[in-house]
Amino acid sequence: MAAIKPSVPKGTRDFSPTEMVKRNFIFDTIKSVFRKYGYQQIETPTMENLSTLTGKYGEEGDKLIFKILNSGDFWEEVESKKLEVINSKKLTPIISEKALRYDLTVPFARYVVQHQNDITLPFKRFQVQPVWRADRPQKGRYREFYQCDADVVGSSSLLNEAEFVLIYDEALSKLGLKDFTIKINNRKILSGIAAIINKVDQIIDLTVAIDKLDKIGFEGVVKELLEKGFTEADIEKIKPVILLEGTNTQKLESLRLALSNSTIGLEGCDEIATVFKYLAVCPLKTAKLELDITLARGLNYYTGAIFEVKTNEVAMGSIGGGGRYDDLTGMFGLKGLTGVGISFGADRIYDVMEELGLFPANSNQTTRLLICCFDKEGEFFGLPLMRQLRDKGINTELYPAGAKLKKQLDYANSKNIPYTIIIGSEEIESGLLTLKNMESGTQEKVSVEEVVGGLT
Repeated sequence: MAAIKPSVPKGTRDFSPTEMVKRNFIFDTIKSVFRKYGYQQIETPTMENLSTLTGKYGEEGDKLIFKILNSGDFWEEVESKKLEVINSKKLTPIISEKALRYDLTVPFARYVVQHQNDITLPFKRFQVQPVWRADRPQKGRYREFYQCDADVVGSSSLLNEAEFVLIYDEALSKLGLKDFTIKINNRKILSGIAAIINKVDQIIDLTVAIDKLDKIGFEGVVKELLEKGFTEADIEKIKPVILLEGTNTQKLESLRLALSNSTIGLEGCDEIATVFKYLAVCPLKTAKLELDITLARGLNYYTGAIFEVKTNEVAMGSIGGGGRYDDLTGMFGLKGLTGVGISFGADRIYDVMEELGLFPANSNQTTRLLICCFDKEGEFFGLPLMRQLRDKGINTELYPAGAKLKKQLDYANSKNIPYTIIIGSEEIESGLLTLKNMESGTQEKVSVEEVVGGLT
């Protein structure tokens, strides 16, 4: 039998130890900020019932859900008549009852409804887990990837929106980003813009077009709107809104004038102003905050504030986004539970940090000291030392005796271990160990106590 060439499915990846150190640095940093703000971690199963996921992402989204075949002889339960009609939509529920989760939001909604008697509202949760989508793999788009989500449900307070801006600011600052913008908009403002030209029924066409302003320019937006049935008069009316300039305060003032006849539009302006007031008394550390009325982000999903985060240091799409939704749990029968949430794009953040060289050179996730010995006597001498160092929180390895010193030092270099201790008969007799700095190549004789004290 011929050997099978090892490979992974398209759109998935292996992560090396070096990559995992960097990925965990991102995850641990974001998690620490979530916890600081009172968010509690949950996890949901890799697979959900297919009925839980189907119909929540639109027709195109349903096609991208990875279905899991029923275990055993799944054909046995299927009536032969049903097999005569080739229709995957009708056949799939018969042979597949489960599916891999498509995102973290729908499973979270299911979790809230299922555990509604066990949670306290407002419920603040975060989740860092992989999701799967049967999309066409391409650069920056995978079939398996991680999402880092935080949501609060059961509270309509705009303090939550302000806190999410602060979370983005703190987490990305801790990761080393120095120039990034948090964009904010409000679905109600977009509804108001559509209302003033009597095109509420075409709000999707309107926002899809203006969302492309920075890519195709104003002329491109105009062309697309005209093709969708908007008139020159419509465009003239909303032109000042699309091309808003000035500070956030000036933009809000201009919006209030333009939306003076739209109750919902003014409500959106008030909500944005409230978020700004919260942040005025709790200034951002690094981020720039920008009111951007061209921001739409899946308009059908959001009902209030909309967020998007972009780095200004490298060419990259959004590295975070989110917004408010009024009926997250309604799909599972629990009506009227408002919520707001955000997500960090961990894979894009990784690429940004890699390009900018922001990952720390030394990490507590890697070995800091390798104990090298020549024989079994050295092993027994090194074991209690290794225990001492580990008890002090120093990641330490003991290389098994028998290999040449060069091989042991090559091992240390291959794992980027910064220090080695060499134990031979001379070191055992004198009690002084040879400590080598692997980066500089310098060596010195030190006592056991000096090793423990110097690395803690």
